[in-house]
Amino acid sequence: MTQVKEAPKTKTQQQSHEKAAEHHEAASKHHVEAAKQHEAGDAKSAAHHAQIAQGHSSKACKQESDCSKQYADEHSKQAK
Repeated sequence: MTQVKEAPKTKTQQQSHEKAAEHHEAASKHHVEAAKQHEAGDAKSAAHHAQIAQGHSSKACKQESDCSKQYADEHSKQAK
């Protein structure tokens, strides 16, 4: 039996902004934890949290980019 894949759902601009904010908040928490680990002298744990923070930041930037592209696409259609 084969599984039917659903078409990807398009996020609204509001949803994209909300998701970006969530990723920024998660990144911030990991940056704070990385700083604490550096202060405690645990460079390995600090690097781990910094890497997680970077991943969240990248995802936030992707959400922002998607929202900007969606906005541009919508307004270019209106201009025609």
